Amino acid sequence: QVQLVESGGGWVQAGGSLRLSCAASGRTFSGYAMGWFRQAPGKEREFVAAISRSGGGTDYADSVKGRFVISRDNAKNTVSLQMNSLKPEDTAVYYCAANSMVTRSAKLYNYWGQGTQVTVSS
Repeated sequence: QVQLVESGGGWVQAGGSLRLSCAASGRTFSGYAMGWFRQAPGKEREFVAAISRSGGGTDYADSVKGRFVISRDNAKNTVSLQMNSLKPEDTAVYYCAANSMVTRSAKLYNYWGQGTQVTVSS
């Protein structure tokens, strides 16, 4: 079992930045690829970014590429999402998730956090 807890969400004006963090406990954190997903009201959960177990490989949704950066610190059991140049359409609940491999499919992630709200005003 892996327990995941997100933090860092909040309200920001368009063009601003936020940094989300996800703290993991339980099984060996470095044994999991990590992903960030988001879900806006009335919409399906969508992939945002993912990072490999070592941190050497990353993947981003086209909608956030060049604006968001995913990183991890295996010594601290954390994964972060630095979000820059935020847009109103980035407003959503953001979730971190753990899986054995980097994938964009939410169905393949075994463990999920409770989510943190990000609101971007225009």
